[in-house]
Amino acid sequence: MSNAQIEIQLIAILVAIACALPGTFLVLRKMALITDAISHSILPGIVVGFFITQDLSSPLLIFLAALTGVLTVVLVEFIQKTGLVKEDTAIGLVFPALFSIGVIMIAKNANDVHLDIDAVLLGELAFAPFDRFIYNDLDLGPKSLWVIGIILLVTITLLITFFKELKLSTFDAGLAAALGLSPVVLHYGLMTVASITTVGAFDAVGAILVIALMIAPAATAYLLTNDLKKMLLLAATFGVVCALSGYWIAHWLDISISGAMTTTLGILFLLVYLFAKNKGLFSVLYRQKRQRLEVSLLTFLLHLQNHKDDATERHVKHLNEHINWQKVQSKSVLRLALQNNMIQINNDIISLTEKGEHFAEEAINYIMTNKNAEIENMKNRFFLFRG
Repeated sequence: MSNAQIEIQLIAILVAIACALPGTFLVLRKMALITDAISHSILPGIVVGFFITQDLSSPLLIFLAALTGVLTVVLVEFIQKTGLVKEDTAIGLVFPALFSIGVIMIAKNANDVHLDIDAVLLGELAFAPFDRFIYNDLDLGPKSLWVIGIILLVTITLLITFFKELKLSTFDAGLAAALGLSPVVLHYGLMTVASITTVGAFDAVGAILVIALMIAPAATAYLLTNDLKKMLLLAATFGVVCALSGYWIAHWLDISISGAMTTTLGILFLLVYLFAKNKGLFSVLYRQKRQRLEVSLLTFLLHLQNHKDDATERHVKHLNEHINWQKVQSKSVLRLALQNNMIQINNDIISLTEKGEHFAEEAINYIMTNKNAEIENMKNRFFLFRG
């Protein structure tokens, strides 16, 4: 492996972690789209910074771009608070306007400068090692590595320092305000960190990969855990794994590194979205199917309890003739009832067992007292075959 390959992977790792940390809080605050807005609307800040310094590597570009990102958030929230439009509409109004201003400024005043739209939107990690940080004729490595490394260090320091405050303001802003914290200050602090991170990663990886690394790892982690610390750790891990695997896929297939990393992130999210134990699509569909079957079983047991002295009403065929269930559903309900020792069948006449009667009596009591939520607890206590 060459030095350039190592440097590219190091930059990708640092960018992945730096994006995952603020990205986790953006996902939890339901502000994922704001990342897309920030990543595009910072263009005017970059252009203005270049006009002032005439130097694409000046720190002023990062500062002004981050300031533009915060301005984006302020404008979005200002428009949203008018109550005339929703947040997604406000985002859709603000960032195209700011991005277009940046494009016009480039077209009119910086046509001969390397601020082309392709670089802004796509980025290219393969070129990052060529932009070196030279100090007293000493090569200290790629500039992107230093920039994103410093940003990551600051982000981790702020996260450790204000973790409790961020956690509280994210999940209960009202309680945070009551305890003397300022949710507004924490909010704009988070937006500032997200803006600076976006700008720092901009030159190396481009806006598309920044958005993907901010949102996809955090969204994937959110499907796997409700613990904030675990979510932060998982998001950072997923970002690093996808960055490295995406790099080598791009190397083997000779394709865009950023494109391969973004695709890898999408594939990982899709797999977790489908197969996650508790929040995955298949798990949700299975639970819904099971709950429908259990509701049918509860209905049937209550029917048997109400007609325990009428053998005709308790005949097996009654499931199809009177309750109007299909044969497949009838068999499933009977099988589940038998598996859970709720019923017994003699000469096609169904009777409740002692356990079935106890369950039906408790269910009627809970329903009559408007405690329907207790039904789920009852199922956990009585049913032998849940999940």
